[in-house]
Amino acid sequence: MSSLQGRGLFLAIVFGFAAEFIWPSDAVPGVPAALTSGQIVEQIQQHNKARSDGLKQYKALRHYQVEYRGFSAKIGAKMDVEVNYDAATGKSFRIVSQSGSGFLCDKVLKRAVDSEKEASQDKGSTALTEANYRFQLAGSDEVAGRPAYILNVQPFTASKFLYRGKIWVDAADFAVVKMETEPAKNPSFWISRTMIHSTSTKTDGFWLPQQLRSETRVRIGGTAVLTIDYGSYEVVPEVASLGVGP
Repeated sequence: MSSLQGRGLFLAIVFGFAAEFIWPSDAVPGVPAALTSGQIVEQIQQHNKARSDGLKQYKALRHYQVEYRGFSAKIGAKMDVEVNYDAATGKSFRIVSQSGSGFLCDKVLKRAVDSEKEASQDKGSTALTEANYRFQLAGSDEVAGRPAYILNVQPFTASKFLYRGKIWVDAADFAVVKMETEPAKNPSFWISRTMIHSTSTKTDGFWLPQQLRSETRVRIGGTAVLTIDYGSYEVVPEVASLGVGP
């Protein structure tokens, strides 16, 4: 494997650490109540169940971009991907366009999409639960003008789909609205450290991923940055998705 290949392969796995947290909500934000970390996690799971029952279909056009800088060189690639979600069948992905480095498109961006597919096939082992993580309440904050709890998360196992760091949980909706984390397991010898920042947004009553930025420092020099803009969502109403109409 060449050094460039080593630098490229890491991002195919990194994407999986930012798995989606999507919950329906209609509560009005207020001052965070005095809850324990266990109570907060329990609320997250209840809203996760409500999400599974309520979110039937959506589609969106995502914008992927990767850029590597090092040794006075800069290479990059972009890809637009149409995503369709159906509660019964899961997600499907269709590449709409791609440009830039063909190597990065194939070895990084396409593998990022494949990693999401892989992570979604075993949700139990990647879920934000007390079976997978140790939680500690670290305080409170505001995210986009809404009060939120801050939790430190520490995985029990060094899985490639788990992470450690901080998460921000909306105090009214109990959705994960912001994350600052790093992988629980280093995906490659070539990587010295990877930091992941992600945010979510509320669309049609559901919290959905908004943006992800992953910055990785390579041991032999240089920095690689993956960004994902999740675009605008079109959530299909439950009545329409069930084929019921006037």
